[in-house]
Amino acid sequence: MKEITQKLEGKINRLTNKTFKFDERIKEGWFSAVYFLKTKEIAENKLPDNYVTMQFFQKENAVLCGTDEAIALLHTFAENPETLEIHSLKDGDRIGPYESVLTVSGAYQQFGFLEGIIDGILGRRTSVATNVYNVVKAARTSGKQKPVIFMGDRDDHYTQQAGDGYAAFIGGSTAQATHAMNEWWGKKGMGTMPHALIQMFRGDIVAASKAYHEMYPEDDLVALVDYNNDVITDSLKVAHEFGKDLQAVRIDTSRTLVDKYFLRNHHLMGTFDPRGVNPELTFALRKALDDEGFSHVRIMLSGGFTESRITHFEKLGVPVDMYGVGGSLLKINIGFTGDNVLLNGSPEAKEGRRFRPNPRLEKVTMNQAD
Repeated sequence: MKEITQKLEGKINRLTNKTFKFDERIKEGWFSAVYFLKTKEIAENKLPDNYVTMQFFQKENAVLCGTDEAIALLHTFAENPETLEIHSLKDGDRIGPYESVLTVSGAYQQFGFLEGIIDGILGRRTSVATNVYNVVKAARTSGKQKPVIFMGDRDDHYTQQAGDGYAAFIGGSTAQATHAMNEWWGKKGMGTMPHALIQMFRGDIVAASKAYHEMYPEDDLVALVDYNNDVITDSLKVAHEFGKDLQAVRIDTSRTLVDKYFLRNHHLMGTFDPRGVNPELTFALRKALDDEGFSHVRIMLSGGFTESRITHFEKLGVPVDMYGVGGSLLKINIGFTGDNVLLNGSPEAKEGRRFRPNPRLEKVTMNQAD
């Protein structure tokens, strides 16, 4: 049983290193800034009895993610972690600017060298979770929640897929492109056909879809219909071929192209940008499918979608059923800071920083995370 299942069932409070599988070189300081390592040695030799409180915060309204990972990091690599006093919010909590999300108290030499790694974990995970949350929120602007599929594999380093997929899950995406993206939270990757499959069938979308359907009959058949830059023609071809078996069509037209539908209908041009995946093309596709009896076929849009672009489509009432979103969800736009704010129980911090108690923080113990 995956730890995420145990957590959702209330059997454990937090995920642990059984999920995260940290690189053992963290213990050696391999991923820590050298000045943290030098400070650790100075503290050990010159100030061995110090007791500090380190406080972590950021400056945006955000969806917090990475606390389980940061705490597991401390429990795995800090010296005598059972003696640390840790208080934390939880993954998925909504947080505000300058709100303390995590505090760690103990001797600096026990855990201080992990500060930058914790900042990086919280910053990346919270950025992705917040981006996804905002996109998912945008996808319900019309009043109906449209599914958002996390398609960030080509925009991400493969080693980050598991963590980013978990952050996307925390943000509200429940379908993701690779198995790795789903590793920490339990499902398998999903997807149907890329342009490469259609290319090998020389642009024959019906033949490509038939091959897919024969190989994966249990999958929902979703045809990618922009390969020939003739979305409506190819959508109707696969709809007539597969009837009720065709669940959806996906448009992924390049932003540098104008679909052949508009080239055949010049009178429609002149009041909108006809390039790429656009509202007018989607409206026309929906009408064409409905007129020929294929109202059951859903429409999925992908290719350069962002929170603002989805909001625009939803406010226009564009008949889209789901969105595939990639690169915009991986923008790292939230940075965390760890500050030492108490020394031996008394306020001591750099100018402009101070201890900010947060009644929402929960005390974390080793057995809570084991």
